[in-house]
Amino acid sequence: MRSTSSRNRTSRAARTAAAVCASALALSLTACGGSDDKDSGNEQSGSGQETGSTVTLPKLNGESLEVAAVWTGAEQENFKKVLEEFEKRTGAKVTFVPAQDPIINFLGSKVAGGQPPDIAMLPQPGAIKQAVDKKWAKPLGADAVKELQANYSQGWQDIGKVDNKQYGVYYKAANKSLIWYNAKVFENAGATEPKTWDELLTTAQTVYDSGVTPFSVGGAEGWTLTDWFENIYLSQAGPQKYDQLAKHEIKWTDASVKDALTTLAQVWGKKDYVAGGATGALQVDFPASVTQTFTGGDQPKAAMVYEGDFAQVNITQAKAEVGTDAKVFPFPAVGDTAPVVSGGDAAVILQDSKAAQALATFLASPDAATIQAKLGGYLSPNKNVDNSAYPNAVQRKIAKALIDSGDDFRFDMSDQAPQAFGGTPGKGEWKALQDFLKNPSDIAGTQRKLEADAAAAYGN
Repeated sequence: MRSTSSRNRTSRAARTAAAVCASALALSLTACGGSDDKDSGNEQSGSGQETGSTVTLPKLNGESLEVAAVWTGAEQENFKKVLEEFEKRTGAKVTFVPAQDPIINFLGSKVAGGQPPDIAMLPQPGAIKQAVDKKWAKPLGADAVKELQANYSQGWQDIGKVDNKQYGVYYKAANKSLIWYNAKVFENAGATEPKTWDELLTTAQTVYDSGVTPFSVGGAEGWTLTDWFENIYLSQAGPQKYDQLAKHEIKWTDASVKDALTTLAQVWGKKDYVAGGATGALQVDFPASVTQTFTGGDQPKAAMVYEGDFAQVNITQAKAEVGTDAKVFPFPAVGDTAPVVSGGDAAVILQDSKAAQALATFLASPDAATIQAKLGGYLSPNKNVDNSAYPNAVQRKIAKALIDSGDDFRFDMSDQAPQAFGGTPGKGEWKALQDFLKNPSDIAGTQRKLEADAAAAYGN
């Protein structure tokens, strides 16, 4: 599965997507607040009544389903509105089941107890393969496959396949090559949006000299740290090396990994560049890393926070306005081109039934994605979601960049890895990079640990 999807993502496409994203985000983002948000405000409170019907669903009166995902907070609440629309159209009852990371372990306990959810939202291609290998996952039926083929590029379909059978519907995507910043801090410091890594370091120093810590890092959650590494590695080492490392065809002791860690240490290892220092950052989860960047008036805990488009949900929770208080620029180019890294969550059926297949079909349709797109903090790989559904100019530009890239994108590297290496708290890549955040001078030791854990997880 991983090798199939990797072949679809070429260096030409990475450059194209980067160019689209860079040009889009370089525009003035002031319009992202004000009238744009006002226009979409009323639609956000409903459960999808204004979304047209493009897919035929069966009547499922009396049927009940459980859907498990690790989503919390606003992300969970917004997804529940999508499930409410499915209930309204079919008569089925859908219960959201909060899961814990790693979700494969959570599902294992449910399967062992004889009560797996009907559908699980799996955040890694590696997790889909594990679910198939364990004989938990069930292939998608003809209706869901037809809906996928009508609405998704081949690359997004392929990432949900195992042994050429379709198991996953990538309902949610992410552009994970963005850095959000506090506009007031930048204005006060006289800082500008950087386009290259060297310019980013200059901007960080300018912000630091103004009296504000440059970066907020959510080090309590290892996945945010893998995203930092992947953007640097893709831009610096290039797409071919990225694909090789993602499949463990080259070792983590390779010189290209040393170069990327050395570059990363220019931020993580710079005294007073990370809010709270390494010790503090390792106690800050992702939501807090965002909110502490956009609270505190002229003296927030940090000026910038790296993460994907989904950070908008947390920015809004901080009562900051996207496009006015919070602005964004593409992750700067470390090598010849800026990186474009994507992620996503796929719906996978664990208990096959007419109702489960109908929900998978619905999630593959523009109808479901349009509901959540209107609510913000969400990005769909579904090419038939109208771009106007997104609630502000920032989100529309990010969504357009993703769709315009077609099959040509690089999926999050750690999400392609076996979950034991790339998706387990306190283990593998997550733990190794947390240790590296704590001690960015230990590049060789970090590489050895990464390679030992990768070899064990990949079995080679």
